[in-house]
Amino acid sequence: MRSNPVTETSSWILEVTDLKKSYPSPEAGLQPVLDVRRFEMQGGGQVALRGVSGSGKTTFLHCISGILKPDSGSVRVAGSAIFDLSESERDRLRAGSLGYIFQTFNLLQGHTALENVLLGMAFGAGERKEHAVELLRRVGLGDRMQHLPRQLSTGQQQRVAVARALAGKPKLVLADEPTGNLDADRAAEAMDLIRAICEEQGASLLLVSHDPQMLSRFATVIDFSEINLAASAH
Repeated sequence: MRSNPVTETSSWILEVTDLKKSYPSPEAGLQPVLDVRRFEMQGGGQVALRGVSGSGKTTFLHCISGILKPDSGSVRVAGSAIFDLSESERDRLRAGSLGYIFQTFNLLQGHTALENVLLGMAFGAGERKEHAVELLRRVGLGDRMQHLPRQLSTGQQQRVAVARALAGKPKLVLADEPTGNLDADRAAEAMDLIRAICEEQGASLLLVSHDPQMLSRFATVIDFSEINLAASAH
């Protein structure tokens, strides 16, 4: 049974098969959160998953990135089966193939904007700094590189998070409600920027959101309950 209408081609950047995850329930026992039989994304594609809070969207992204280990199933990113790798190998895969834009940004408060972008980049020292500076200029922070997160507005912090996620020239960018802390105008501007830079760098983009305004910017929008049987069962 085919459950993912993204594309009919075989050039997958992301392949998820029989992915399951449950959490302990307050009423005892386990509460299924993820039950994804099959989900695929083509290289260079941009896909949005629509779902309400608590439907398992963030858990899905955490499993794709290897931050969270599922109960069963497989995730392949750029041909590599994430959970067949050692922890150090997963770290290298994330550094080279995955970018993650968190809703809460997760910036290191004791480091400047430039340092936050530089951390985790796998290039040589000179190339790393040149690319980080270029990205911060691209997101409109050329004059804020030495500022700490607390010295930046919420919108500027979000732009640092975008630059950091794209700094390693990833093949796949995961975005978890990345504009949820911004007002409508800045959210729209930030989403357009994320999509444009991903397209420029040839990175695939997988966004999860419940915001109709953000979802409307994507040609391919999939209801999360269509691929997650655990969500559709609620």
